[in-house]
Amino acid sequence: MMDGMGDFGFGMGLFGWVFLILVWVLIVAGIITLVKWLTQSTSGRRRKNTPIQERYARGDIDQYEYEHKINVLQG
Repeated sequence: MMDGMGDFGFGMGLFGWVFLILVWVLIVAGIITLVKWLTQSTSGRRRKNTPIQERYARGDIDQYEYEHKINVLQG
């Protein structure tokens, strides 16, 4: 029997169907966002340049001095 709001056979009116669709859209969007965040955080993780690497890149020290400092720091 119809109550005026439109019963589509599952005891939910139009508002119920819209709410159900909205919930599923939010769940799917959340899963997509989570997967995107996880893949970016693991693949986009880069090591920052050390000050010695930055000095070498700027040309403040030459290759010999750079390699010497790296060897000293590594032990």
